[in-house]
Amino acid sequence: MTSPQPSLAERLLAELAAHPDGLSLPRLRKRLDVRMSLLMRTLAWLGEDAIGGVQGAGLVHVEEGARGAIAVLTARGRAEAGR
Repeated sequence: MTSPQPSLAERLLAELAAHPDGLSLPRLRKRLDVRMSLLMRTLAWLGEDAIGGVQGAGLVHVEEGARGAIAVLTARGRAEAGR
């Protein structure tokens, strides 16, 4: 019996947990091997902002840095990724 594949959200959280200073969105997209549009949707649902009246999970924060947009885990995201 094979184990189920981790979801994109789980893979994203694990990747960011391995990079505490965050990852640029292009690098994160490449590491996860997904289209940028899918990455952005996933980040939106895992983020802090509400979408359509539904509050985001608050696990990831995207900030503008010297290297462009960087995704980092929030304190809540670090706790979730550490489970």
